[in-house]
Order: sequence, then structure tokens, then C-alpha cells
Amino acid sequence: MLSSLNLAPAGSIIIGVIVALFVLSVILLITVSMRYRGLHNDISIRGGARSSFAVALKNEYSSAYRQYGKDTNTPAIIGNTISTTLSKELFSERFMNHAVSLLVTIGLFGTFLGLSLSVSSLTELLKDSSSDQWLNVLDSVGSGLFSALSGMGVAFYTSLAGVGCSIVFTLLKAIFNPQAQRESLETAAELWLDHVVAPQCATDAVSDSESQVMLLKQELRAHSAAVQNSLNACTAEMGQVLADATNSLGAMIEYSKEPLRIFYDTVQTFNENVRDFSAVNYDLRGSIERMDLAVRDFGTAVRAATGRNSAQSGGDRQHVRPASGQNGGQDS
Repeated sequence: MLSSLNLAPAGSIIIGVIVALFVLSVILLITVSMRYRGLHNDISIRGGARSSFAVALKNEYSSAYRQYGKDTNTPAIIGNTISTTLSKELFSERFMNHAVSLLVTIGLFGTFLGLSLSVSSLTELLKDSSSDQWLNVLDSVGSGLFSALSGMGVAFYTSLAGVGCSIVFTLLKAIFNPQAQRESLETAAELWLDHVVAPQCATDAVSDSESQVMLLKQELRAHSAAVQNSLNACTAEMGQVLADATNSLGAMIEYSKEPLRIFYDTVQTFNENVRDFSAVNYDLRGSIERMDLAVRDFGTAVRAATGRNSAQSGGDRQHVRPASGQNGGQDS
């Protein structure tokens, strides 16, 4: 069929790659879809009696349920089991998710390759021609255009094959939809584990009320330990502070002894000086009082002496005046 299209070898190879990729994608799509559907039927209908996936899932869930009880994370266990036991199916699913864009990309690669071949053929045709060889050029136009059209065929047929395969595979993927089947398998597995496997599993985990009591005890113990540690830390810190204060007070007292002794000696000296000053003050007051009495006596004596002198002077004047009158009479 490809030879009837008169394609270049590169176009045939690209179309063959596109067809092979399309066939591989379809085979993987059907295989993965049937695999997911079989596992779903094994879990939901037969109770996980055949597949290795169900056995591994049950064993892992049972071991986790013994330890955690109703707190077991069922979706995480299902996801972990799928990633370990169904790794090939997951890889195929990822490959199919990129198959559509890969088919289109290969077709575009063939398009650019065919255009390159066409341009190269036309370039060679025009380069070999000259003005005096038009007859020969006209004879060779047929073969040159045939080569150029062959390259254009590569471009269009590869694009057509890539886009066509991409459309068909997109429709098949929408019909089978392996992602939706995997999600349905996960839902069925979760229901099977919670409703069928869990009641059959013995658990070492305590009930909800007991677990709450245990959690409360653990929290109380943790808070008690934290309070005790805080008290111990505060006590140690206060003891250190008091010790430092006591040491500082002792050093201050030792440092203040000499100034206090000097102050005490100063006070003693001041007291002695005050007592001496009091005695001096008393003696001075006595001396002042005696001096005052002496001054008073002296003033009295002076006044008395002044009075006698005045009286005597007056008597003398009286005694002298007749003489004066007598003398005056005599003179007159």
C-alpha cells in the first residue's frame, strides 16, 4: 500500500513508526483495561480470592489494622499497594496518556521532513538549469517535479497518519478509560477492606474511649513534666540569684566595714568635741555673767563716783562764789 503511494523511504519509515506506536498503544489500552476490570471483579465478586494484588492488599491492611485499629489510613494502603504490585499497569497508563501527543508530533515531524525533501528537490532542479539548456530542462522537469511531489507526499501522508491514529486512539481511550477503571478499583478495594477484611482482623489498638483516656493521661503527664521542669528551672535560677545577691551583700558588708569604723570614730570624736564645747560654753556663759556683773558693778561705781564728784564740785562752786562777790564788791 505504501509503495502504491510513491512515497520516499523516509515517509514509509515514519508512517510505519506511527502505525507501530498506534498498535502498541491500543494493545496496552485493552490489556490495562482488562487487568483493572479483572481485579475489580476479583475484589467485588469473589472477595479477593485469586489475584496476588488482593492478597498483598489484605496482608498489608491486616498488619496496619492490628497496630492502629479504626485509625488505619485505608486509601494510603491501597495507593501504596497499587504502586508496588501494579507498577507495569501504571507505567502503561502514563505511556497512553502521552501517546496521543506523540502520534501528532511524529506526524508533524514527517510533514517538515517531506517539505524539506520537496524544497531540496526543487533547489537542485533550478540550480542545474541554465538559459541555453531550456530544452533539456523541459525534458527533466517531469522527473524533478515527481521528486518534489514525492516529498510533498511524505509531508501530507505522515501528518494524515499521525492525526488519524491520534483521533482513533483518543476515541478508544475514551471508551475503555483505564483511569476511571483504576479509580473504580480503588473504591471497591476500600469498601472491601473496611466492610469485609476489617471485621475479621484482630486489633491490638484500644477503643475510642480508652484511647481518649490514654491520650488525656499522656497529655497530663506531659504537662506535669513540663510544669515540674519549669519549677526546677525557676528554683535553680532563684537559688542562683539569691546566692549571687548574698555574695554581693557579703562583699558589700566587708567593703563597708572600714568606712563604718571611720565614721564611728568620727562620731566618737565629734561627741567628745561636743562635750568639750558644752563645757567651754558653760564656762563662757559663767564668765560672761561674771563680766556682766562686773560691768554692772563698774557702771554703778562709775555712776556713784560721778555723782560724788558732781556734788563736791557743786559745793566748791558755792564756797567760791561769795569770794568772787566779795572780790567784785571790793573791785567795784
